[in-house]
Amino acid sequence: MKIAVEKGQEKALLEDGPQQVKITDIEEGSSEYKGIPYFAVRFENDEGYVSHRFYQSEAGMPAIIGLFEAVGIDAKAGKDLDTKQLMGKELTIEVGERSYTDPQSQSERTLKQAVNFLVS
Repeated sequence: MKIAVEKGQEKALLEDGPQQVKITDIEEGSSEYKGIPYFAVRFENDEGYVSHRFYQSEAGMPAIIGLFEAVGIDAKAGKDLDTKQLMGKELTIEVGERSYTDPQSQSERTLKQAVNFLVS
């Protein structure tokens, strides 16, 4: 069996704690369970990467606004934000783990993700 390795896949997940990173990829999608739109951001540096989903919901907006403001993009009421503006931006994130109950299997899952966004 041949397995293709795409650029960036050889990197490990980032260690927990503060990390200076660059946004290297953004993908859009919808949550598997409720169909909530999201964009997934890949934060990367020389040591590794971590991905984080930002859900476009009332509960998710503080994280979205925090991300845009951390890279210097002002988020104001009545102004549309464009995820394309995030590409290539550098910032400091805090990497950590979050546990949740999977709605389909009812089993507990743990994700490594960005848990805080800091202005560099």
